Amino acid sequence: MAGAKSDRIMIFELIKRTMLPGTRIPKPKSKETYRFVRWGFSRGEEALVYQIPAKPGTKKLSTKRIPRSVFEEAYETLLNKGEITKVWFANAFPKVDADGSCNFTTLGGIFQILNLAEWAGEGVYRRL
Repeated sequence: MAGAKSDRIMIFELIKRTMLPGTRIPKPKSKETYRFVRWGFSRGEEALVYQIPAKPGTKKLSTKRIPRSVFEEAYETLLNKGEITKVWFANAFPKVDADGSCNFTTLGGIFQILNLAEWAGEGVYRRL
């Protein structure tokens, strides 16, 4: 695939041009609101920072981060295999997955915003 490397590099730039602070991130099952907050750093690289709903019993909102390399590798997998799955995500990025199961659906939700993928059922996003 001749353009795969350049496409992989460019996906994060596309995300950065598209996501504005406050953008709602679609989630397949949650009725809670998840929103893009800002750009930051995680694990030594640039990352998307998003806000998650407050935990029951508290009013404090929290943030989570997804590093650039996760988006790049996920996009490459989406292009090559036609889908990304929760199982693939957990195996490819165990530390990011351990940070919260919402990271996978946030990744998929960002791809939905970009019209690159759709939620195809439990733990699966398929390429459009």
